[in-house]
Amino acid sequence: MAIITISREFGAGGRTLGTRVAEALGYNLVDEDIIERVAREANVSPNWVKSIEREAGGRLLRYISGLGPFRKPYLERLTEKQGGYIDGHIYVQLLHKIITQIAEEGNAIIIGRGGQYILRDFPDTFHLLLVADYPNRVRFMEKNYNLSNRQATIIVDKQSKRRMNLYRYFGREDYDQPTLYHLVLNTSKISIDEGVAVASGLVKAKQG
Repeated sequence: MAIITISREFGAGGRTLGTRVAEALGYNLVDEDIIERVAREANVSPNWVKSIEREAGGRLLRYISGLGPFRKPYLERLTEKQGGYIDGHIYVQLLHKIITQIAEEGNAIIIGRGGQYILRDFPDTFHLLLVADYPNRVRFMEKNYNLSNRQATIIVDKQSKRRMNLYRYFGREDYDQPTLYHLVLNTSKISIDEGVAVASGLVKAKQG
């Protein structure tokens, strides 16, 4: 009943590796599913949740979130008869609730969204970090998603900024600190196949 969280520099192959490890271990891969669960809890559209993820930490949301009427506690919002509501702070509250529920279900691989913080003390949980040199990350996107160099560069830069902004809602800036993780894989140095073997082997060894 183990859980694996995967944090990654964008373009380092985190989702690709996670998919392969899930297949090897017979686990569920949890990524975009979280958006649907957050949307249901907050009674908002999945697109609203996606916009929070895209703009997390942005100037506009920081301004809106600071306004009195928009900073009502989540439980107070739930008791109102009007439609649902979500902002970056509520989003993180719901991530804590939903990711913990997923962990309690067991045998899952959770991609991103602060899993290494939310489940830092959860039993039988393995935290992985994938990193790679910037040129390698751009090339990975070109090769695996059929993108031009310019397209891949823009996406890597944009998603890297998004990742940094999201962790600001957690109040953390140490998300690439190796001591947070059981295993750090540099996919500039090893292949995805090798990473899958190492990650799967770690979990199997720990699980006996």
